[in-house]
Amino acid sequence: MGTISGERSVEIDAPIERCYEIASDIQNAPEWQGSLKDVEVLERDGQKRALLAETESDAKVKTVRSTLRFSYEEPTAVRWVQEKGETKSLTGSWTLEDLGGGRTRATYALEADPGRILGMLLRGPAEAKVRDFLLGDAADGLKRQAEGG
Repeated sequence: MGTISGERSVEIDAPIERCYEIASDIQNAPEWQGSLKDVEVLERDGQKRALLAETESDAKVKTVRSTLRFSYEEPTAVRWVQEKGETKSLTGSWTLEDLGGGRTRATYALEADPGRILGMLLRGPAEAKVRDFLLGDAADGLKRQAEGG
């Protein structure tokens, strides 16, 4: 099995700054991003943003732990790459686009190589379900949180 990748975009009735504030607050992401069960920030930058964090995610077939390194491009992007974890590789990002009129398009992208063991659990229909769950859950969660509810 190769990589699982995809992206999901949503239009949000909130300004880009509000969306960025939520997407870049890694420590509190489990409150609105349902597949993310826990985040422990290990290292912060000068602006107190998470640089390195240990995460626990619900990948449907099992809970997956990763140590992720974050980078920020305020107010348009948050990116991460796995430094170690239960998947062979994992990268992801939030890309935010100002649509004007206090509206934002947020795109959540994820690419993961689950590796041999986890890959065996994700064969066939399970792979599509996991991809849809991880992508849709994050995008819809950001929209709900930014729109106040």
